[in-house]
Amino acid sequence: MSEAYTHISPAVPPWLNKGDNAWQLTAATLVGIQSMPGLVILYASIVKKKWAVNSAFMALYAFAAVLICWVLVGYRMAFGDQLLPLWGKGAPSLGQKFLIHQAKVPKSTHYYDNGQVESPTVEPFYPMASLVYFQFTFAAITLILLAGSVLGRMNIKAWMAFVPLWLLFSYTVGAFSLWGGGFLYHWGVIDYSGGYVIHLSSGIAGFTAAYWVGPRLKSDRERFPPNNVLLMLAGAGLLWMGWSGFNGGAPYAANINASIAVLNTNICAATSLLVWTSLDVVFFGKPSVIGAVQGMMTGLVCITPGAGLVQSWAAIVMGIVSGSVPWVSMMVLHKKSSLLQKVDDTLGVFHTHAVAGLLGGLLTGLLAEPALCRLILPVGNSRGAFYGGNGGIQFVKQVVAALFVIGWNIVSTTTILLGIRLFIPLRMPDDQLMIGDDAVHGEEAYALWGDGEKYDPTRHGWHSSSYNEEIAPSPYINGARGVTINL
Repeated sequence: MSEAYTHISPAVPPWLNKGDNAWQLTAATLVGIQSMPGLVILYASIVKKKWAVNSAFMALYAFAAVLICWVLVGYRMAFGDQLLPLWGKGAPSLGQKFLIHQAKVPKSTHYYDNGQVESPTVEPFYPMASLVYFQFTFAAITLILLAGSVLGRMNIKAWMAFVPLWLLFSYTVGAFSLWGGGFLYHWGVIDYSGGYVIHLSSGIAGFTAAYWVGPRLKSDRERFPPNNVLLMLAGAGLLWMGWSGFNGGAPYAANINASIAVLNTNICAATSLLVWTSLDVVFFGKPSVIGAVQGMMTGLVCITPGAGLVQSWAAIVMGIVSGSVPWVSMMVLHKKSSLLQKVDDTLGVFHTHAVAGLLGGLLTGLLAEPALCRLILPVGNSRGAFYGGNGGIQFVKQVVAALFVIGWNIVSTTTILLGIRLFIPLRMPDDQLMIGDDAVHGEEAYALWGDGEKYDPTRHGWHSSSYNEEIAPSPYINGARGVTINL
């Protein structure tokens, strides 16, 4: 064997697998790129021009704030020693004595009813630092996805308070319960890579937050065109390609399961995109780029809870379902439901993440293949209902876990926002909502006049045939004010 694999040194202990460590760091970087710059670009371009900077900043802030909270206390609340059956003991993940030792999820040892070990403790062959960073990228993208529900009106100061509180009191509970050795993990609930922990959570929490924050201005709700469709596609592309790290990194090793997960992820996303686009053509007469991105997203979300556990034909089935059911919920049911109409979910995160994540979890309870389950799951003989045996019980477990995640996110998100509201208004004042980025940040996304010169109403006047929307003068500084160009 090559010396590269046998050489032992203080930096290369006997337990370190260089391939696993390299893949885990690569997967973590791919997931990080989904958020920064992926969703930063996507959010900045999919919203109305006057909200481009604010939307991007909400994602940027969340990425940075989650990392600091994660290493200070969050990681071990989600993956550390047990405090409660649904929560770990918070502690810093900063000292070298903790970070350079072999990674370990201490409460992941699974026992038979007689007390014998069924599945050993999860101990990947790389240092704890790699696992802490990998799981951080999952936590960060959850908050950024949630932000999609409240773009275009949430008070930035309220958002800055909300991010750390929601991370510590909502996200860590779901992560520990399903991944860190909590009660749902040991009960045998399947959430391969975050269909429940990330997507169902962000969709439900985002919808709840949208309810409490309140709606956008009427003019914004009625007309909210993307300011740059091509840049939106660039962000969506980073999101799609980064999902190979999202699901491929879930096994904590560069193994067979990771390969299956990456292939299934892309199959489901492509199928879902094609189904959503086909429905757009059939019912609206033309394909929509925004619709294609939504279909891509629902496919990626749906496959996530079962990416490495279903056969590739099942990934196509899941793609067909994820490209059609969320389409119906967004295009048909949304217009008929008074609750969905009342709550202003800016980017439809409820449909693309909550609905698609729930579908993925339930379909995994039907389609999880026994041989693939044996490769990674802690509870033996796990299988989907379509494979007989105890598969029916597995489906029931998936339903119960979904109800727990939904209930916890509604309660925790509501409690956090009502607490913040005592000190900080959740919604921006109307004068800021009229203007947008310039009022909130003193910055604008685009210079529409020569050499970066801002539009000066005292020189150019307020009325122009180039615009289809008029807005009031700003009390902040002279500049273009969130108008929509009629190209």
